[in-house]
Amino acid sequence: MDNSKKTELFESTKISKAVTTLIMPTILSSLVMIIYNLADTYFVGMLNNPIENAGVTLAAPVLLAFNAINNLFGVGSSSMMSRALGIKDYETVRRSSAFGFYCSLICGIVFSVSCTIFKAPLLTLLGATEDTAAATGGYMLWTVTCGAVPAILNVVMAYLVRAEGSALHASIGTMSGCALNIVLDPIFILPWGLNMGAAGAGLATFISNCVACIYFLVLIFIKRKSTCVCIKPSEFKPTKKIISGVCGVGIPASIQNLLNVTGMTVLNNFMSGYGSDAVAAMGIAHKTSMIPMYIAMGISQGVMPLVGYNYSSRNIKRMKDTVVYAAKLSLIFISVTTALYCIFAGPLVRLFMDNETIVSYGAVFMRGLSLAQPFLCMDFLAVGVFQACGMGKRSLIFAFMRKIILEIPALFILNALVPMYGLAYAQLAAEFILAIAAIVFLVRIFNDLKNENPIESRQ
Repeated sequence: MDNSKKTELFESTKISKAVTTLIMPTILSSLVMIIYNLADTYFVGMLNNPIENAGVTLAAPVLLAFNAINNLFGVGSSSMMSRALGIKDYETVRRSSAFGFYCSLICGIVFSVSCTIFKAPLLTLLGATEDTAAATGGYMLWTVTCGAVPAILNVVMAYLVRAEGSALHASIGTMSGCALNIVLDPIFILPWGLNMGAAGAGLATFISNCVACIYFLVLIFIKRKSTCVCIKPSEFKPTKKIISGVCGVGIPASIQNLLNVTGMTVLNNFMSGYGSDAVAAMGIAHKTSMIPMYIAMGISQGVMPLVGYNYSSRNIKRMKDTVVYAAKLSLIFISVTTALYCIFAGPLVRLFMDNETIVSYGAVFMRGLSLAQPFLCMDFLAVGVFQACGMGKRSLIFAFMRKIILEIPALFILNALVPMYGLAYAQLAAEFILAIAAIVFLVRIFNDLKNENPIESRQ
């Protein structure tokens, strides 16, 4: 897509077509990402060993922590790029992309080294016991010690490419790594292959992330004369404008992710007290319920460049129409999937592990987690709007509300009232309140912007 077509997409293409053009590759990428996330659980589950499955589940907060860096430099840089594109400031676009790339590279190296040095206390913090420590450590060797840098870089580069409207290329890069991971998983995990168990799942993830990184590096090199995405060392010039623009959005997004890690760690520590079966069941339920969540996330991320561009150029009517259209799509899809999950919770869990105790636990957990999804999609969309418009403080408020004020206290309260089973409903309690707050915040934003007499939509 050349620059004139990108401008037309952002400024004048019919909303439904523009949104579809941007979100379809992102949703497709999300679907592949879902399969990729489920692949580890599915193939490790085929070993019918709850300890190996628990190892993958307990390591999840560390992998989720990668997103703190992804959000800081991926979300932050892409938001800065989209807003700069809206005012045709192409130098800022290039420097923002270089800043995001090199900072994420440095942070990935630091993250990997730190987790390796402090491996023992980290495993204890994650809730690993004598039974699960070996499996958790083996998985983390490949995904964190060796794999932190490629895992972080391929996500950040996808954000940078997507920021200028190249959603298809961003999705192809992400999907190439995910598809390879799905192919490699059974070879490395199962007895007929290398029989590495959870460690094999980690090795497959490491290789697939390296392949995705190579794709993006080659893409940027080939399109270097027509793209605004630039990773030349000469463009890495951290000026005050670039740092404040990227970090103003990226730091709140990063903190939001770190709070998510904290929440998951608290949940896993509660679950560890109920045994490896409960941990494995929650891991299966959580990853399976992430299918609609990833779709909602794909929609909110897909429209971010369109929202940010029109916010910057003050075409507020087009911006509002984009958000409303995206909200309708998310709610319709997630309402349907929530109903299906509640009806078929047991059979879905059994697909991953045919163990009666785990199926019994998992079905209850899945229903609780699924009921939160319709409210969660409104939260995602609101945060996406905040990030696209550079409103970092508002996204930070939502992050603290979700985890510190609502979800983590709900974990303690519900676990006390309904031991173990109540843990699955903490997210529902938090997201219900946040969905109401999201609607209130979005209405206020559009009312405030309307008073600025923005440009009328050219539709």
